[in-house]
Amino acid sequence: MKQLIGNLKGDKVIWSFVALLALFSFMPVFSASSNLAYLGHGTGNTLGYLVKHLAHICIGFTIIYLVHKVPYHYFRAISKVGLPVVWILLAYTLIKGTVIAGANASRWIQIPFVGITFQTSTLASLVLFIYVARYLSKTREEPIDFKESLKELWIPVFITLMFILPANFSTTALIFSMVIMLVFIGKYPIKYIGFIIGSGIVFLAFFVLVSKAFPDSRFFSRVSTWSSRIENFTTDKPDEDDYQIEKAKIAIASGKIYGLGPGKSVQKNFLPQSSSDFIYAIIVEEYGLIGGFGVLTLYLLLLFRFVIASHKANTLFGKLVVIGLGFPMIFQAMINMAVAVELLPVTGQTLPLISSGGSSIWMTCFALGIIISVTKKDEEIEEELKVAAKREEALQKLIDAELASEEEINSDYSIEDKAGNPMDAVMNK
Repeated sequence: MKQLIGNLKGDKVIWSFVALLALFSFMPVFSASSNLAYLGHGTGNTLGYLVKHLAHICIGFTIIYLVHKVPYHYFRAISKVGLPVVWILLAYTLIKGTVIAGANASRWIQIPFVGITFQTSTLASLVLFIYVARYLSKTREEPIDFKESLKELWIPVFITLMFILPANFSTTALIFSMVIMLVFIGKYPIKYIGFIIGSGIVFLAFFVLVSKAFPDSRFFSRVSTWSSRIENFTTDKPDEDDYQIEKAKIAIASGKIYGLGPGKSVQKNFLPQSSSDFIYAIIVEEYGLIGGFGVLTLYLLLLFRFVIASHKANTLFGKLVVIGLGFPMIFQAMINMAVAVELLPVTGQTLPLISSGGSSIWMTCFALGIIISVTKKDEEIEEELKVAAKREEALQKLIDAELASEEEINSDYSIEDKAGNPMDAVMNK
């Protein structure tokens, strides 16, 4: 264990906060999964869901460990190559996605042979944020030409959002907001940012108008869901989402200050998505306001650590990568909590590192691995380079020894004429 901890590089505080959130997640997931267990096989046994969550967390930390060993500047080139690949995946997801009650819910694809579902928009957001950070760091020393930035920056951004929007408005809005925040921090001209925001609003309005013209199309079927959620949120009309919110508020009110105790939640048996979208309500019900504020504090401390890591980064690309990957993670957590207390309409955003789910945990861990790679100190990078140099030196010695051995063998069996008799070299052998 000591050797493993010694191999962990980068910001140890970020490692600690991530480990605390992941360890805490087992208790609410184990408790909140009882509803899924009853619906799934009627026994209420949540052990299978706990083991599944354990597997997801273990794979996630393996991803963090492997990714944080990779120099973060490698992802500059990967983002440019990976963006077209992401578009293909998003298009495939949009076409092959499932339809639930006539509504387009094409957010996941099934990985062949393993049967695991994967939400492609989470991968798309990571690649897009790194791509934007790459562009901003590349043009930092030069005046930005708006027409050129439209081609190199905003067209790829809008293409990505165009593939995500029909199935997931909340994720599209979150990604667009984070891109705007990132370009603002990257000192992109404010007058151009205003034009881009206006263009985004116009594009969204056009999308809604087209959906009204083709209401039966599966690509526009989610628009009615968005509008009904916003309308019900502003007018308090009863609907299915209102049922979820009411159950979530009952759970929060039941928790009071100290909570009902681990595993003693009542609303987990009635609240849909109690282990994912509304897990924060279950946390407050079982651990009270103390537990709820404790989770909130951990996320805020993690945000503060991201700010420090960004400030300490040696390159502009590193600073922007930490902001672009770290801030959306925290804002997603805030949105999840705000939905639970009815500050926002239902969005379907999970609580990072705590909610159950495979692809969301893995992509969060992938982002954390890149962030931790940025936080590695100069001496750690130098040490890794020395280890790599020693490996290359050892490999070169092996190659030289093998070549020397082959030359010695060849010289022993030479048939070169040295004695004047052409047959002496053969007969002596």
